[in-house]
Amino acid sequence: MGKVVGAALIAHVPTIMLPEETRKELNEGMEISLVPGLEKMRVDKFDTLDYDTVIVLDSHWFTTVEFVVTAQDHRSGLFTSEELPRGMSQIPYSFKGDPELAKAMANYDEKNGTWITPIEDDHLPIFYATINLWHYLGRGLKDKKWISVSLAQTATTEDFLRAGRAIGEAIRDSDRKVLLLASGALSHTFHKLRDLRKHEASDPKHIYSKEAYEYDMQVLEWMKAGDHKAILDDFDNFRKFKPEAGFFHYLAMAGAVGEESWQSKGELYSEYENSI
Repeated sequence: MGKVVGAALIAHVPTIMLPEETRKELNEGMEISLVPGLEKMRVDKFDTLDYDTVIVLDSHWFTTVEFVVTAQDHRSGLFTSEELPRGMSQIPYSFKGDPELAKAMANYDEKNGTWITPIEDDHLPIFYATINLWHYLGRGLKDKKWISVSLAQTATTEDFLRAGRAIGEAIRDSDRKVLLLASGALSHTFHKLRDLRKHEASDPKHIYSKEAYEYDMQVLEWMKAGDHKAILDDFDNFRKFKPEAGFFHYLAMAGAVGEESWQSKGELYSEYENSI
């Protein structure tokens, strides 16, 4: 019987891929706390936990008529971001996939009222919500498998939970020990182009609005307390602050591990920070 041995909500902000000197230039001379946070998470968890496969719930990979999961035996190449090619250019990546687990997810989709399709095509694009996390947390761990699940952009909150339920069932009926990574932000409203560069620093004073900041802090407190029921019960209020990708990454993770009954307490690995 398989199980989820760890679950995390992790920011994939593009600045973590810039040289340290550039990161500090953008952040008033200081390192953004996400970088040492990821380095610590690597040492504490990814180098020590007993797991086979990492599933990335990728908030940058948009599909339309279904959720899609990567099902290649291996993925490798050079990644240049279509969104930010100046900051993320020709980043090398190479990791094993887990086609068996990916294909198993499709056995539980319609049972849960949703659609998940495994795709083996080697030319399938990859996105930085996956690459940036693998760069810090998976690089060099050659025996670990990584797969990504897309965001169905036509999906509702209930659809995201249903996809998570199907993923959770596939894991439990397998022999896999899995780490779930919800790759994405909390509130996610951008400043307009002519104002963006005034808000590149990490200080939370640059968050788009005071109300978004305050709700993000509430969500973090619920996570630290293990009160995932409160997050789900109050989700209609969070939607007002435009969480990234409809908060698909968190909702699918919650669906996989019990939803309202999930009581795991969160451990904060970085500060709450702004990112443009």
